[in-house]
Amino acid sequence: MKKIKPLTREQILISLDRLTRFKEPEKRYMRVFGEIITANLIEPKYKKLDIENLDYSFVTDLASEIINYSLRALGLVLKEDYSINQQILDYEKTIFHLTKRQEVFLQNKINYAAAVELIDDDAVFNLRWLKSLATQKCCAENRASNLYPVEKVLLVEGITEEILLPAFAKLLGYNFKQNGVFVISAGGKNQVVKYFYRFTQCLKIPIFVLLDSDANENYAQIKPRLREGDFVHVISKGEFEDILPKSLVKKTINYETEYISTGDTTSLENSSSTVEFLEEFFRKRGLHEFKKSEFAQFVRENISGAEDVSPEIKNIITSILSIDSGQLA
Repeated sequence: MKKIKPLTREQILISLDRLTRFKEPEKRYMRVFGEIITANLIEPKYKKLDIENLDYSFVTDLASEIINYSLRALGLVLKEDYSINQQILDYEKTIFHLTKRQEVFLQNKINYAAAVELIDDDAVFNLRWLKSLATQKCCAENRASNLYPVEKVLLVEGITEEILLPAFAKLLGYNFKQNGVFVISAGGKNQVVKYFYRFTQCLKIPIFVLLDSDANENYAQIKPRLREGDFVHVISKGEFEDILPKSLVKKTINYETEYISTGDTTSLENSSSTVEFLEEFFRKRGLHEFKKSEFAQFVRENISGAEDVSPEIKNIITSILSIDSGQLA
């Protein structure tokens, strides 16, 4: 006889969040289900290594049983409605290449129809998407507030692009969330290549890759694996900060140093590297250490008109928009 320690409401929501994130399904489900079983199944007891050697269907059924037991413990009434489960399966199959073995995870009997009652309206976007499935209005009607369904991936090197490209696109009338554009910051050009290789193996949707100008070798690694529908843009000069309008960078400096004498910014116009200029500027002025992510957030706050979007950034966004969001072979 099984002895189960029920998950708390918070633990259920965390599990639902992790199960519906944009990550490869096999790794995602195996990790979440495994942690639920090891932490909440008291008898019989399974260790992590035990679970890794179990049949996927057994792991799926066991984790589903624990989650449903926990829902009942919270006073929720389980429903004979698994339409949400089917919608999730259908959605994941449009995004990922799944083997029959991997599909077993998505053929679970988690009682989502009851679980969505725990989700607040201000929850993270993927949980809002999950809740929207209960009313079967997950597509156009919910795009304004939910990213899902994902239709294309924008793979970039750093945090600056991740923060600013959605803001520039919105100014140009193109909302990434409403159009299913999922932005991933890889953390460097070499990592972009690793992500791209992995994604082309598991994803059915297009990938737009943005690389700095010094990444020609990385582009050469990516090029042979480009599928029809994928696209690579190599920045014309320098890195993303270098294609920001100089006027926007100056405006941001003035904004960030509002109560401090800013000093001379005229040398920015002739600087070969915006980042190097900013690092030196902040150092000489005795300001805090220059951080790309922090500065990008300030830049975002100062984007106000079309003059703040450079021609190359407009070209990048237009190219993202033009990618066919249909399934790839």
